[in-house]
Amino acid sequence: MENLPINEYITYIYPFLILTLVLEFIFARENYILKETLSSFSIAIGATIVASFTKIVALLVFTFVFEATKELRLEILGYESLGWVWYIWILAIIGDDFNFYWHHRFSHTIRLLWAAHIPHHNSETFNFSVALRNGWFVTLYKPLYWLWMPLIGFEPIMVATALIVNAIFQFFLHTQLMPSLGWFGKIVNNPYIHQAHHACNAEYLDKNHGGIFIFWDRIFGTYQDLIKGVKPIYGVLKPPQSFNPIKANTHEFENIWKDVKSTKSFKNKLKYIFYPPGWSPDNSTKTAKEMQRELVAQ
Repeated sequence: MENLPINEYITYIYPFLILTLVLEFIFARENYILKETLSSFSIAIGATIVASFTKIVALLVFTFVFEATKELRLEILGYESLGWVWYIWILAIIGDDFNFYWHHRFSHTIRLLWAAHIPHHNSETFNFSVALRNGWFVTLYKPLYWLWMPLIGFEPIMVATALIVNAIFQFFLHTQLMPSLGWFGKIVNNPYIHQAHHACNAEYLDKNHGGIFIFWDRIFGTYQDLIKGVKPIYGVLKPPQSFNPIKANTHEFENIWKDVKSTKSFKNKLKYIFYPPGWSPDNSTKTAKEMQRELVAQ
């Protein structure tokens, strides 16, 4: 299997990311809680171990889909591969970010997927270490959103490289030290906007899902700028109350199981699993949209 084109740069990129985190820790110490930061590193180690297997499987699946559909593409579309020219790379980055937007949005609005994604959000601080808090179960389903790319002729290596580029870009979104970028920040995602995404204030819930580009949120109605007078409160509405990395990755699954057991209705059991977080049959808890509608009505 070919090496990823970005691999030769990663040797230099990763130390730079760690240096950036260390410098922020030194000069913006007030944005860190030591135990939480250590928890973030523990979560990152677990996620890396899982991803070392799932990403290989994903690349193998991408390659299988690409190779198995070559003749079909040639017959229907007139080509076997979209190739490697520069504008195809740009299309791959845009396509990758489109995939990320929907993967990310569904990971907030389908409770089962939220349970997998929640470790990234159950930090009550917002800094570069939060970028390391990737859920251990996310990569089990994430690649499914990317399958259409090798299917229509994007080279599997190109798809995998675009995923890595997006992940590296998103590391730099997790800091409070960058101001608004003005009009440019309405197009390209940035830390100022991403603060809203990590807030658990009702006004900010389930907003700003884009990875590299924020215009997806504008197109699909999920964009939210920071609101004057509404300071972001970082974290989740039901935190695990623990720095244990295992608890961080499992607490919402436990909550789902408790809710499923609490009702005899099979329909409601399914809703507890697949409806948005906060849904309840008696409205004792609210979804993000329900809370936001109540705010508008006030």
